Amino acid sequence: MKNIILLMRPNQYIKNLAIFLPLFFAMEIFNVKLLLNAGIAFIAFSLCASGVYILNDYFDIEKDRLHPKKRNRPLAAGTISKQAAFTLMIFLFITGITLMIILSRGAAIVLGIYVLLNIGYSIRLKHIAIIDVTIIAIGFVLRLFVGSEATLVPLSKWIVLMTFLLALFMALGKRRDDVLVFIETREKMRKVTDGYNLQFLDGAMMIMASVVIVAYTLYTTSVEVIMKLQSDYVYLTTIFVVLGILRYLQISFVEKDSGDPTHIAIRDTFMHLVLIGWVIAFIWILYL
Repeated sequence: MKNIILLMRPNQYIKNLAIFLPLFFAMEIFNVKLLLNAGIAFIAFSLCASGVYILNDYFDIEKDRLHPKKRNRPLAAGTISKQAAFTLMIFLFITGITLMIILSRGAAIVLGIYVLLNIGYSIRLKHIAIIDVTIIAIGFVLRLFVGSEATLVPLSKWIVLMTFLLALFMALGKRRDDVLVFIETREKMRKVTDGYNLQFLDGAMMIMASVVIVAYTLYTTSVEVIMKLQSDYVYLTTIFVVLGILRYLQISFVEKDSGDPTHIAIRDTFMHLVLIGWVIAFIWILYL
């Protein structure tokens, strides 16, 4: 059971909290009915996401065995057979999609797109530089649309744009970590490593960091947003975004440990304080 849980990677479910963002920004987070719908969508999406992780591990067994950290994953370590993993993957896909269909046809369609996109990613697209990180970022945007469809809360173009940009920024950080592993071990953890080097990734991350901050600043100072939220103080939350970006850059460039953004979000105290500060500031602006 322990290996099955490790194979499903429930620690990665933190990414799926993006499903609740449409409710949060629409000031409907305390609507019990909508919150329940978002919760069901979260469970259904998480099941399918686990299926995607298993599929990805299935195709990466040999490469993962060469990785200093990924070699401990159940499939790479041989603690779960390929047949058992494949059976579990099919079960998760069927269960997740069925649950989502019961909840919302629209959300189920978006979930289906997510699954198909990631099947393509696991088989071929992850080997194409720039396309690989773009698909990762699109995955976060699809989570937003699942939340929107499940609750019938419309999405703001600002939320979609900033989620894509931030996810792309973090995905570049993951690729930077892969390049660092290659430099240290001379083993390519991914074929796509040929399409990247530190100079390109450092420059791309700095560009994306700047774009994220500018986009968020424009969002907080937009007349449309100020009128909708009925507050002139939204711009103050930019402080937390800037601090979060700087911390991630520090982890990437100084500590050289940006391989798992989820791990950073769970374990890094500085990131916790920044996120808590941002949430409290927004709750104060939106709800008080």
